[in-house]
Amino acid sequence: MEIEAFLLCDAATEQQGKLNVLGAFDNIWVRQLPVKHPQCSIAARIRFDRTEEGSHSVKIQIIDEDGQNIAPKLEGNISVRTSPGLDSLATNLILNIQGLEFKQYGRFQIDLVVDDQLQASLPLRVSEVPKQA
Repeated sequence: MEIEAFLLCDAATEQQGKLNVLGAFDNIWVRQLPVKHPQCSIAARIRFDRTEEGSHSVKIQIIDEDGQNIAPKLEGNISVRTSPGLDSLATNLILNIQGLEFKQYGRFQIDLVVDDQLQASLPLRVSEVPKQA
């Protein structure tokens, strides 16, 4: 298995097997807390080898600096079946999130876990907008 892409972005779509990503970011600037980020997406493209056909569990979690989840764990399964003549298959995963709430400034982490093993992590920082003098 290979993680070809794992991004936090403004929006993501899939069209005919293509992963379309708009506005990848790793920092959110806010004026005050708590704050709800109106809309974002987590996009992943995972390539599976023919030998990895079958069902795979997938989890995405967003955690704070203390390792606490700030959103419900998102869990599901994907079924991988390659076509005859192909050695691998890429699967696109898109998770659209609305109203993600942050109660503190600081560093956060978005983890991608496949078959109970951490495969990728994204940093995310929530920062206060600097006050102007």
